[in-house]
Amino acid sequence: MSIKREISNKKIFDFDSKEIISYAERTATDITDMSWNDSVKTVLSVCCDSPTLFPEIKSWSSNEDYITKWLKKYFGGYNNRPSKRTSKKIGTVSDDIIDTIISDRLPTLSTGAINHIKYAHRLCMSAENILGLLLEEYIAEKLSSYGWHCAWGATINKIDFCTKKGELLQVKNRSNSENSSSSSVRKGTIIRKWHRVNAQNGAYYWKELNQLIGCSHLSEEDFATFVRQTIAENPAALYVEDSKYWQQVQS
Repeated sequence: MSIKREISNKKIFDFDSKEIISYAERTATDITDMSWNDSVKTVLSVCCDSPTLFPEIKSWSSNEDYITKWLKKYFGGYNNRPSKRTSKKIGTVSDDIIDTIISDRLPTLSTGAINHIKYAHRLCMSAENILGLLLEEYIAEKLSSYGWHCAWGATINKIDFCTKKGELLQVKNRSNSENSSSSSVRKGTIIRKWHRVNAQNGAYYWKELNQLIGCSHLSEEDFATFVRQTIAENPAALYVEDSKYWQQVQS
């Protein structure tokens, strides 16, 4: 089977699917931070079966280069999952005019109180930045025994999980998150979609995911337990701006 995938820079991906898998296995074996396994093989095979699922990768020069960069995306995502990652500092600075807006609207607030608000907001932003990753790792951990494999590093276009049968699952944290407009990628292949929480009323949809997968143990309480354990074991997963400041607030 020849794989043809045209991407935005108009290059054509033309590679026999068996050659893709063989080359990927050899490449993963040659690079020490990549460990070829059944999950990565499944995700790559699903892309080969439906070439439109191959993600856009910038600046690749050859078929082999594309596959190498695809592998690095996959293992980069896997090795940077919340239980292992060290989150980086927020890349923006606070806008001083925010202080003016808040103080003029709530003039009884002290400068210290306004600083509390700003630091708390930025801490919430840090938490929100890893929430989707925590959800992805939790589901990946729970669904592996059901034959679902995570497309770490966004290695399937707009899809988060797949099975060897080619079943596809798109996961979102909230109902107002952006969803793919396409409902299928090929005849007979439907994208299943699920979001964790209703953004309007706060209702959770774990029951629907349990029914979709055919399990019964996924729940908000279990997810919260996973989050607490992950952060406790790897505090660096959540970047905390100016930890001395928060120590003072606690005291």
